[in-house]
Amino acid sequence: MTKPDLLLIGDYPGWDMQAFQAGYTCHHSPLDQVDAALASRLRAVAFKDHIPFTAQMMDQLPSLGLIANFGVGYDAIDTQAATARGIKVTNTPDVLTDDVADLAVGMLLAITRNMVQADTWVRSGDWARRGPLPLNRTVTGKRVGIVGLGRIGRAIAERLVAFKTPISYYSRTPKKTPSDWSYHADITQMAAQCDALVVALSGGPDTAGLITAAALKALGPEGTLINISRGSTVDEAALLTALETGTLGAAALDVFATEPACDPRFATLKNTVLQPHQASATIETRQAMGQLQRDNLDAFFADKPLITPVN
Repeated sequence: MTKPDLLLIGDYPGWDMQAFQAGYTCHHSPLDQVDAALASRLRAVAFKDHIPFTAQMMDQLPSLGLIANFGVGYDAIDTQAATARGIKVTNTPDVLTDDVADLAVGMLLAITRNMVQADTWVRSGDWARRGPLPLNRTVTGKRVGIVGLGRIGRAIAERLVAFKTPISYYSRTPKKTPSDWSYHADITQMAAQCDALVVALSGGPDTAGLITAAALKALGPEGTLINISRGSTVDEAALLTALETGTLGAAALDVFATEPACDPRFATLKNTVLQPHQASATIETRQAMGQLQRDNLDAFFADKPLITPVN
Protein backbone atom coordinates (compact mmCIF):
# COMPACT_ATOMS: atom_id res chain seq x y z
CA MET A 1 0.00 0.00 0.00
CA THR A 2 1.37 3.40 -1.00
CA LYS A 3 1.93 5.76 1.88
CA PRO A 4 0.32 9.21 1.55
CA ASP A 5 2.62 12.13 0.83
CA LEU A 6 3.07 14.50 3.76
CA LEU A 7 4.90 17.81 3.86
CA LEU A 8 6.58 18.60 7.18
CA ILE A 9 7.15 22.28 7.96
CA GLY A 10 9.30 22.86 11.04
CA ASP A 11 11.76 20.85 13.08
CA TYR A 12 10.64 17.55 14.57
CA PRO A 13 12.52 15.35 17.06
CA GLY A 14 13.43 11.77 16.30
CA TRP A 15 10.40 10.19 17.97
CA ASP A 16 8.04 12.23 15.76
CA MET A 17 10.05 11.59 12.59
CA GLN A 18 10.03 7.84 13.17
CA ALA A 19 6.27 7.87 13.63
CA PHE A 20 5.71 10.05 10.56
CA GLN A 21 7.92 7.86 8.39
CA ALA A 22 6.07 4.73 9.50
CA GLY A 23 2.81 6.01 8.06
CA TYR A 24 3.71 8.58 5.42
CA THR A 25 6.05 9.42 2.59
CA CYS A 26 7.62 12.44 4.25
CA HIS A 27 8.91 15.53 2.50
CA HIS A 28 10.79 17.81 4.87
CA SER A 29 11.65 20.92 2.92
CA PRO A 30 10.59 24.57 2.61
CA LEU A 31 7.42 25.06 0.63
CA ASP A 32 9.18 27.14 -2.03
CA GLN A 33 11.42 24.13 -2.78
CA VAL A 34 8.54 21.71 -3.41
CA ASP A 35 8.32 20.85 -7.11
CA ALA A 36 5.05 21.20 -9.01
CA ALA A 37 4.40 17.45 -9.28
CA LEU A 38 4.66 16.93 -5.53
CA ALA A 39 2.72 20.13 -4.79
CA SER A 40 -0.20 18.84 -6.84
CA ARG A 41 -0.28 15.58 -4.83
CA LEU A 42 0.05 16.95 -1.31
CA ARG A 43 -3.21 16.76 0.62
CA ALA A 44 -1.87 17.52 4.08
CA VAL A 45 0.82 19.50 5.86
CA ALA A 46 2.19 18.88 9.34
CA PHE A 47 2.95 22.40 10.54
CA LYS A 48 5.27 23.22 13.43
CA ASP A 49 6.45 26.77 13.02
CA HIS A 50 5.71 30.38 13.89
CA ILE A 51 6.21 31.71 10.37
CA PRO A 52 2.96 32.84 8.72
CA PHE A 53 1.12 30.16 6.74
CA THR A 54 -0.50 32.47 4.23
CA ALA A 55 -3.19 32.24 1.57
CA GLN A 56 -0.47 32.42 -1.08
CA MET A 57 1.26 29.40 0.45
CA MET A 58 -2.01 27.48 0.44
CA ASP A 59 -2.51 28.32 -3.23
CA GLN A 60 0.79 26.61 -4.02
CA LEU A 61 -0.79 23.32 -2.89
CA PRO A 62 -3.94 22.92 -4.99
CA SER A 63 -4.95 19.58 -3.41
CA LEU A 64 -4.40 20.68 0.17
CA GLY A 65 -7.16 19.60 2.56
CA LEU A 66 -5.56 19.75 6.02
CA ILE A 67 -3.02 21.81 7.93
CA ALA A 68 -2.31 19.86 11.11
CA ASN A 69 -0.79 22.34 13.52
CA PHE A 70 1.58 21.33 16.33
CA GLY A 71 0.53 23.47 19.28
CA VAL A 72 -2.63 24.87 20.78
CA GLY A 73 -1.99 28.30 19.23
CA TYR A 74 -2.60 28.50 15.50
CA ASP A 75 -2.43 32.27 14.98
CA ALA A 76 0.39 31.83 12.43
CA ILE A 77 -2.09 30.10 10.10
CA ASP A 78 -4.53 32.23 8.09
CA THR A 79 -7.58 30.22 9.10
CA GLN A 80 -9.97 32.48 7.20
CA ALA A 81 -8.06 31.81 4.00
CA ALA A 82 -7.99 28.09 4.80
CA THR A 83 -11.74 27.99 5.40
CA ALA A 84 -12.41 29.86 2.16
CA ARG A 85 -10.42 27.20 0.30
CA GLY A 86 -12.04 24.25 2.04
CA ILE A 87 -8.88 23.47 4.00
CA LYS A 88 -9.31 22.21 7.55
CA VAL A 89 -6.97 23.25 10.36
CA THR A 90 -6.37 21.26 13.53
CA ASN A 91 -4.38 22.00 16.68
CA THR A 92 -3.23 20.11 19.78
CA PRO A 93 -5.13 21.42 22.82
CA ASP A 94 -5.62 19.86 26.26
CA VAL A 95 -2.46 17.72 26.23
CA LEU A 96 -0.31 20.76 27.11
CA THR A 97 -2.67 22.40 29.60
CA ASP A 98 -1.09 21.03 32.76
CA ASP A 99 2.49 21.88 31.84
CA VAL A 100 1.61 25.44 30.81
CA ALA A 101 -0.39 25.97 34.00
CA ASP A 102 2.45 24.52 36.08
CA LEU A 103 4.97 26.93 34.56
CA ALA A 104 2.66 29.92 35.05
CA VAL A 105 2.43 29.16 38.77
CA GLY A 106 6.17 28.46 38.91
CA MET A 107 6.90 31.81 37.29
CA LEU A 108 4.67 33.59 39.80
CA LEU A 109 6.55 31.89 42.64
CA ALA A 110 9.93 32.60 41.04
CA ILE A 111 9.35 36.33 40.53
CA THR A 112 7.60 36.90 43.85
CA ARG A 113 10.17 34.97 45.92
CA ASN A 114 13.18 36.21 43.87
CA MET A 115 14.24 32.62 43.21
CA VAL A 116 16.47 33.42 40.23
CA GLN A 117 18.30 36.16 42.11
CA ALA A 118 18.57 33.90 45.15
CA ASP A 119 20.24 31.18 43.09
CA THR A 120 22.77 33.73 41.81
CA TRP A 121 23.26 35.02 45.38
CA VAL A 122 24.42 31.56 46.47
CA ARG A 123 26.50 30.72 43.38
CA SER A 124 28.31 34.07 43.36
CA GLY A 125 29.36 33.82 46.98
CA ASP A 126 27.32 36.89 47.93
CA TRP A 127 25.55 34.89 50.64
CA ALA A 128 28.87 34.37 52.42
CA ARG A 129 30.24 37.84 51.66
CA ARG A 130 27.15 40.00 52.02
CA GLY A 131 24.78 37.99 54.17
CA PRO A 132 21.13 37.07 53.60
CA LEU A 133 19.28 38.12 50.47
CA PRO A 134 16.93 41.08 51.01
CA LEU A 135 13.43 40.02 52.01
CA ASN A 136 10.97 39.21 49.24
CA ARG A 137 7.18 38.83 49.15
CA THR A 138 4.67 36.08 49.87
CA VAL A 139 2.41 34.46 47.28
CA THR A 140 -0.23 32.96 49.54
CA GLY A 141 -3.32 35.14 49.76
CA LYS A 142 -2.38 37.46 46.90
CA ARG A 143 -5.23 38.60 44.66
CA VAL A 144 -4.78 37.12 41.19
CA GLY A 145 -6.57 38.03 37.97
CA ILE A 146 -6.65 35.54 35.09
CA VAL A 147 -7.00 37.12 31.65
CA GLY A 148 -8.67 34.42 29.57
CA LEU A 149 -10.45 31.58 31.36
CA GLY A 150 -10.13 28.85 28.76
CA ARG A 151 -8.61 25.45 29.44
CA ILE A 152 -5.24 26.83 30.50
CA GLY A 153 -6.57 29.85 32.39
CA ARG A 154 -8.90 27.66 34.42
CA ALA A 155 -6.09 25.19 35.19
CA ILE A 156 -3.94 28.07 36.46
CA ALA A 157 -6.78 29.37 38.62
CA GLU A 158 -7.44 25.92 40.08
CA ARG A 159 -3.77 25.58 41.06
CA LEU A 160 -3.74 29.02 42.66
CA VAL A 161 -6.72 28.16 44.85
CA ALA A 162 -4.29 26.04 46.88
CA PHE A 163 -2.40 29.26 47.66
CA LYS A 164 -5.58 30.79 49.11
CA THR A 165 -5.61 33.41 46.36
CA PRO A 166 -8.86 35.27 45.63
CA ILE A 167 -9.50 34.61 41.92
CA SER A 168 -10.77 37.21 39.46
CA TYR A 169 -11.03 36.55 35.75
CA TYR A 170 -11.66 38.31 32.46
CA SER A 171 -13.30 36.69 29.46
CA ARG A 172 -15.68 37.75 26.73
CA THR A 173 -18.57 36.22 28.65
CA PRO A 174 -18.97 34.95 32.23
CA LYS A 175 -18.04 31.31 32.81
CA LYS A 176 -19.45 28.70 35.13
CA THR A 177 -17.00 28.92 38.03
CA PRO A 178 -16.87 28.51 41.81
CA SER A 179 -19.07 31.10 43.46
CA ASP A 180 -16.15 33.00 44.96
CA TRP A 181 -14.44 33.61 41.61
CA SER A 182 -15.13 37.15 40.38
CA TYR A 183 -15.94 37.92 36.73
CA HIS A 184 -14.77 41.21 35.17
CA ALA A 185 -15.69 42.53 31.75
CA ASP A 186 -12.87 45.11 31.84
CA ILE A 187 -9.19 44.14 32.18
CA THR A 188 -8.04 47.50 33.50
CA GLN A 189 -10.67 47.55 36.22
CA MET A 190 -9.75 44.01 37.21
CA ALA A 191 -6.04 44.83 37.25
CA ALA A 192 -6.66 47.67 39.71
CA GLN A 193 -8.02 45.12 42.19
CA CYS A 194 -5.26 42.52 41.76
CA ASP A 195 -1.73 41.93 42.97
CA ALA A 196 -0.88 39.77 39.96
CA LEU A 197 -2.28 39.41 36.46
CA VAL A 198 -1.81 36.13 34.57
CA VAL A 199 -2.34 36.32 30.79
CA ALA A 200 -3.74 33.08 29.35
CA LEU A 201 -5.29 34.33 26.12
CA SER A 202 -5.09 32.74 22.70
CA GLY A 203 -3.08 34.62 20.10
CA GLY A 204 -4.25 36.38 16.96
CA PRO A 205 -5.67 39.76 15.97
CA ASP A 206 -8.65 39.54 18.33
CA THR A 207 -6.38 39.57 21.41
CA ALA A 208 -3.53 41.74 20.14
CA GLY A 209 -2.60 44.42 22.67
CA LEU A 210 -5.40 43.57 25.11
CA ILE A 211 -3.01 44.19 28.00
CA THR A 212 -2.68 47.94 27.55
CA ALA A 213 -0.55 50.61 29.17
CA ALA A 214 -3.61 51.54 31.23
CA ALA A 215 -3.94 47.98 32.53
CA LEU A 216 -0.28 47.87 33.48
CA LYS A 217 -0.59 51.20 35.27
CA ALA A 218 -3.66 49.93 37.12
CA LEU A 219 -1.74 46.83 38.23
CA GLY A 220 0.73 49.24 39.78
CA PRO A 221 4.23 49.45 41.27
CA GLU A 222 3.58 46.48 43.58
CA GLY A 223 1.88 44.44 40.86
CA THR A 224 3.18 41.52 38.80
CA LEU A 225 2.40 40.47 35.23
CA ILE A 226 2.71 36.82 34.19
CA ASN A 227 2.40 36.02 30.47
CA ILE A 228 2.31 32.46 29.13
CA SER A 229 0.04 33.19 26.15
CA ARG A 230 1.51 35.12 23.21
CA GLY A 231 3.74 38.18 23.15
CA SER A 232 1.20 39.89 20.93
CA THR A 233 -1.38 40.03 23.75
CA VAL A 234 0.63 42.66 25.65
CA ASP A 235 1.63 46.18 24.58
CA GLU A 236 5.31 45.31 24.88
CA ALA A 237 6.60 48.86 24.50
CA ALA A 238 4.35 49.96 27.35
CA LEU A 239 5.42 46.94 29.40
CA LEU A 240 9.12 47.75 29.03
CA THR A 241 8.56 51.37 29.98
CA ALA A 242 6.47 50.38 33.00
CA LEU A 243 9.14 47.95 34.22
CA GLU A 244 11.96 50.43 33.65
CA THR A 245 10.19 53.29 35.44
CA GLY A 246 8.73 51.21 38.26
CA THR A 247 5.10 51.92 37.45
CA LEU A 248 4.81 48.12 37.23
CA GLY A 249 6.53 46.10 39.93
CA ALA A 250 7.62 42.97 38.08
CA ALA A 251 6.94 40.61 35.20
CA ALA A 252 7.55 36.94 34.44
CA LEU A 253 7.36 36.23 30.73
CA ASP A 254 7.49 33.09 28.62
CA VAL A 255 6.53 34.88 25.39
CA PHE A 256 7.66 38.00 23.57
CA ALA A 257 6.62 40.12 20.61
CA THR A 258 9.75 39.26 18.61
CA GLU A 259 10.86 35.72 19.36
CA PRO A 260 13.53 34.47 19.68
CA ALA A 261 15.34 37.81 19.21
CA CYS A 262 13.67 39.65 22.08
CA ASP A 263 13.98 43.36 22.74
CA PRO A 264 17.44 43.79 24.37
CA ARG A 265 15.95 46.07 27.02
CA PHE A 266 14.58 42.97 28.75
CA ALA A 267 18.10 41.72 29.49
CA THR A 268 18.89 44.75 31.65
CA LEU A 269 15.82 44.46 33.87
CA LYS A 270 16.24 42.98 37.34
CA ASN A 271 12.51 42.88 38.06
CA THR A 272 11.80 40.13 35.54
CA VAL A 273 11.95 36.36 35.12
CA LEU A 274 12.38 35.49 31.44
CA GLN A 275 11.69 32.11 29.83
CA PRO A 276 12.32 30.96 26.21
CA HIS A 277 8.69 30.12 25.27
CA GLN A 278 9.00 26.76 26.97
CA ALA A 279 5.73 26.36 28.88
CA SER A 280 4.85 23.14 27.06
CA ALA A 281 8.46 22.02 26.66
CA THR A 282 8.51 18.72 28.50
CA ILE A 283 9.18 15.37 26.91
CA GLU A 284 5.82 14.00 28.01
CA THR A 285 3.78 16.91 26.65
CA ARG A 286 5.68 17.27 23.39
CA GLN A 287 5.24 13.57 22.69
CA ALA A 288 1.52 13.85 23.42
CA MET A 289 1.25 16.90 21.14
CA GLY A 290 2.97 15.03 18.34
CA GLN A 291 0.65 12.06 18.80
CA LEU A 292 -2.43 14.28 18.62
CA GLN A 293 -1.11 15.98 15.50
CA ARG A 294 -0.65 12.56 13.87
CA ASP A 295 -4.04 11.37 15.10
CA ASN A 296 -5.63 14.25 13.21
CA LEU A 297 -3.63 13.42 10.10
CA ASP A 298 -4.58 9.74 10.35
CA ALA A 299 -8.25 10.65 10.74
CA PHE A 300 -8.08 12.93 7.70
CA PHE A 301 -6.55 10.29 5.43
CA ALA A 302 -9.01 7.67 6.74
CA ASP A 303 -11.88 10.05 5.93
CA LYS A 304 -12.93 10.10 9.59
CA PRO A 305 -13.96 13.10 11.72
CA LEU A 306 -11.02 15.23 12.79
CA ILE A 307 -10.27 15.09 16.51
CA THR A 308 -9.48 18.74 17.22
CA PRO A 309 -10.58 20.94 14.29
CA VAL A 310 -10.45 24.71 14.68
CA ASN A 311 -12.42 25.71 11.57
